[in-house]
Order: sequence, then C-alpha cells, then structure tokens
Amino acid sequence: MQASEHLPAQFNVATWFVDRHVTEGRGGAPAFHYETRVLTYGDVFDLANRTGNALRALGVGLEDRVLVLCLDAPEFLATFWGAIKIGAVPIPVNTLMRASDYLYFLNDSRAKVAVVSAPLLAEAGPILGQAPLLRHVLVAGGAAAGHLSFEEQVSQAGATLDAAPTSRDDPAFWLYSSGSTGFPKGAVHLQHDMWVCAETYARQVLGITASDKVFSAAKLFFAYGLGNAGYFPMAVGAQAVLYPHRPTPESVFEVLTRHRPTIFFGVPTLYAGMLAVKEAEKRFDLSSLRVCVSAGEALPDEIYTRWRERFGVEIIDGIGTTEILHIFLSNRPNQVRPGSSGLPVPGYEAAIVDDDGRPVPRSEIGNLRVKGDSTMAFYWNKHDKTKETLFGAWI
Repeated sequence: MQASEHLPAQFNVATWFVDRHVTEGRGGAPAFHYETRVLTYGDVFDLANRTGNALRALGVGLEDRVLVLCLDAPEFLATFWGAIKIGAVPIPVNTLMRASDYLYFLNDSRAKVAVVSAPLLAEAGPILGQAPLLRHVLVAGGAAAGHLSFEEQVSQAGATLDAAPTSRDDPAFWLYSSGSTGFPKGAVHLQHDMWVCAETYARQVLGITASDKVFSAAKLFFAYGLGNAGYFPMAVGAQAVLYPHRPTPESVFEVLTRHRPTIFFGVPTLYAGMLAVKEAEKRFDLSSLRVCVSAGEALPDEIYTRWRERFGVEIIDGIGTTEILHIFLSNRPNQVRPGSSGLPVPGYEAAIVDDDGRPVPRSEIGNLRVKGDSTMAFYWNKHDKTKETLFGAWI
C-alpha cells in the first residue's frame, strides 16, 4: 500500500487520527480509559489543541523536536498529537532508562522542550539542566521546582488550533531504536506511516472496528505499543485502556477482568508469566477477548498451545521493528500456524536474500528484507547506518 495513492499531498496525521472523530460527530464517544477516568474523543481533541498551543507559546515551531518522557497517561497523548498538529516532532522515549540515556536523547535530538511525567523526574531530573538546547521542561502530574507545570500551561492555552500544513512525507515523530550495538538511533517516521500501519495490519489482519476495546501491556513509547493502544483504536473510533504502571502477570489479569477488552497485546515472556499463575482461568474472566497478539520475539509453540487450552483464545504472533513501525509479518486469526511468524501483512513484501541481496533458494537461510510504506525515512544524524540499513524501498 502506497500512501501517495490514498492521501493528499498536504496531510497532517493528527487531523486523521484526532480531529476527524469530532468533525464526523464522534466527539462524545469514549476513547481512552485511564485509572478512574474516561476520555472521549472530544477530550483528546481538546487536550491536543491546548497542548499544541502551549508548545507553540513556548517557541516550538515547525520540525522542532519535543522529547516525550511520559507514562501511558493523557499527557502522552496530548503531547504526541499536539506536537504533530503544529508541525513539531514528538520523540517518545523509554521510561525505564538511565539519566545518561536521557541526556543523550536530548542532545542528539536537540529537543527544545521536554514533557516529563512527575514520577520519572527521580531518574531524569538531574540531567535536565545539562542539555544546552533544551529551553523548557513541562512536568505532568506534580510540581517540580524550576520547571513548568504541564497542567497549568495546557489549561491556560486556547482550545482552537488549526493543523500545520504539513505534507504526507514530512517528519511526524521519531522513535529511538537501540539495535544490537552502539548508541540508540533515531528512526524518523513520516506523516503517513501510522496511517499505513493502521490501514494494513490493524484493519486487514486484526479486523479492528469501533466496537473493539484494546489493552496493550507494551508501553506507548515502543513502536509496538504506540500502534496497539495509541493510533490503532483511534483509526476506527475504538477504545483503549491506558495503564501507567509496570505490567505484571497478576496486574494484567486484573486489567483484563476489570476493563474487558476484546484485543490484548503482549509479549512471549508476559504470556509465559501469566501461564505460571495458578488457576488463573478460574480466578480471572478473559471471556471478552476475541484475539491476543504477540510480538517482540518469537512465540514458542508450547506457549501458544497452553494459552489456547486454558483461556480459549488464540495468540496471533508477528514480527515488527521500530524502523518499519509495526508488524509486517503475521499469522492470521483462525489461521495460526504455531511456531511460525506468519505471512507478509497486506501491503508489505518480504524476501530472503544472501549477503549480496540476491534471493536464496527455497529452504536456505538468508537475510530478511521487507518493503512497505511505513518504513522510516532515515536514522537521524546516522548517515552511514542509514545506508547500511536501507536498500532503496527495502530494509
């Protein structure tokens, strides 16, 4: 699927995922469940507009970077979509890293503003004054001396915001990919990339609709989690559960029982941990689930089989990367081949090649290359690494 065949040249992705629900009359529909709160699509629209205006008032402009060091909470959504709407570039980063990593992200990205959830200041706080290009820090969910209050800045900002006239091929956001060696690499994603993933994997593999409710144990700062609980439900007007805490087997079971989602996204180690909970199928109610999804590493056949036997729902395994943004090889509901990662997602192509890029004979080992229109544009400030990774339209 090529975005250029479906989207106009001038395209701001926030208008598709956020504004569209309000303009089409779905502003009152529930969008996100967070702790005891329910945010409607109208609430998300209002938060994004106010946050975009607040960022603009702090000097953030077109293509300026905004570091998003946030828990899975409303401030993440507000900052991510608000920044994109004004043409700035949000950069969600892992909330479990060290202070030195955050300093690297700030210096590498040259972010003008950082939005930080208050509980994360214990680790990140000491280095926030060491990034020479960082102008402002907004703290969400608590006061912090020397920094601005996210809630105050947003509440005082206007609720009306026109989207910046970005193109479908402009940068929209970055995600840092750690890879196996060296410093993390900023994978630059474009305005059309999330739309492609939603229209291919979410719609055509998962069959997501407005009647679904999703819960992702993978956090929003991951490419996997960002799609799962971020923009996939927003593509169709579905609901998502935001969980700001560390997911443990017991806590995940409790969320599934309390919120009754229809789609659950996990990883193999979590599924294994949940299977280790004694009599979980008697203690917790998972009957609302129509499908479970796994990614991050290969799902062992044994975990798939035991999960289906105990909970009566299959796990759809797939492969995705930060660079391609989401899953590009996947099993299909009701067509799972346990132990396999499935077939190319509609809109993507895959090939097994040798070290020179030539297709290898069937049954021989080679290197996987993938072609799809959600692939990153490049690694920020890593020209040589970009050339080593991209092969024309293939990666």
